[in-house]
Amino acid sequence: MLSEQSAAVVRATLPAVGASLAEITERFYAGLFAARPELLRDLFNRGNQAAGTQRQALAGSIAAFATHLLDHPDERPDAMLGRIAHKHASLGVTAEQYKLVHEHLFAAIADVLGEAVTPEVAAAWDEVYWLMANALIAVEQRLYAQRGGHEWREWEVVARVEETADVATFRLRPADGRPVPEFRAGQYVSVQVELADGARQIRQYSLSAAPGSPLRQISVKRVHGAAAPDGEVSSHLHARVAVGDRLRLSAPYGDLVLGDSESDSNSNSESNSDTGTGAVAPLLLASAGIGVTPMVAMLGQLADAGHQGPVIVVHGDRSPAEHALRADHEGYARKLADASVHFWYETGADAAEESHRGGLVDLAGVAVPKGTRAYLCGPLPFMRAVRAQLIEKGVAAADIHYEVFGPDLWLAQQG
Repeated sequence: MLSEQSAAVVRATLPAVGASLAEITERFYAGLFAARPELLRDLFNRGNQAAGTQRQALAGSIAAFATHLLDHPDERPDAMLGRIAHKHASLGVTAEQYKLVHEHLFAAIADVLGEAVTPEVAAAWDEVYWLMANALIAVEQRLYAQRGGHEWREWEVVARVEETADVATFRLRPADGRPVPEFRAGQYVSVQVELADGARQIRQYSLSAAPGSPLRQISVKRVHGAAAPDGEVSSHLHARVAVGDRLRLSAPYGDLVLGDSESDSNSNSESNSDTGTGAVAPLLLASAGIGVTPMVAMLGQLADAGHQGPVIVVHGDRSPAEHALRADHEGYARKLADASVHFWYETGADAAEESHRGGLVDLAGVAVPKGTRAYLCGPLPFMRAVRAQLIEKGVAAADIHYEVFGPDLWLAQQG
């Protein structure tokens, strides 16, 4: 993918560029928003910008992509690219915006690295950028084509349920009366709200009910105790959105979805290559906190389909009272033919069935069959810990899939 000449230059300069990426991305965003303030107001998450997490995620993705090009020249990191492309498509990112990013990113690189950016160095990193950008543009265009383009549709709130003190579920129907677009359990929608200062901020929320309903359902956790603008959208939804109000939603996106054979009704013919049998591959659905939302949708889909294979349900939370969608979480699991449920709570575990003390998920006493496919959603430390435990139990790294709420800092914290 990367030319031999550029590969040699990138390999030689990657340590210096990587060491400066934090400063480069900081200057990049400063320059971009100075030139185009409407992007910060109406596209980028102001909370993530204030916290610096978006800069970390961008730096991590650039470094990871460049490293992959060098270490695996004949492969493309499709999992990483797909995750980014789905997020971009849910926001309505356009191909033209990649040119704008290129302009300000390379101005920041030149500003930070100075004379070290020779024409050869600039050309090599330009090649890296456009390999990544063009791959993302191609995926995003396919996603748009599947959905007939990007649009914001208005949806009316027809019900609001207070799941916990800090989590509210909003059930919505299309305000325009048009059909509800299909989605896959585990996917999310972008929600755009107009705030008091006129900004149209966007956040992603997982669809927390199984496919098939004429309604959409999102469950939103309110962010407390954070300096503005952190939590401004969740606070707006909790404080200001009631039955009868309208929200602007994107089409569903996201690649943390069950395989086709896993979600088929009464699926019992999938060949498990690890065991050499015709048994359905075991599933493990692990979540923590508000990461429960896509897992409940997946469980609902499996229950509706009459799934026959083994399913291990894992969740960690502060207490049973703070476990959002707990009744659905347990209820769908009970409908499955072969499911085990394991909940960990920091407090209140004695009063909850099928629960463990301690809060932190510990799979030491959980039997994880060979060939298990795992789906994870929750805070990054939780997912890292569960992934490590699963690998120790023999689960293949390729069979562990995850979703991150907000900027994907997994790559930024590698090594």
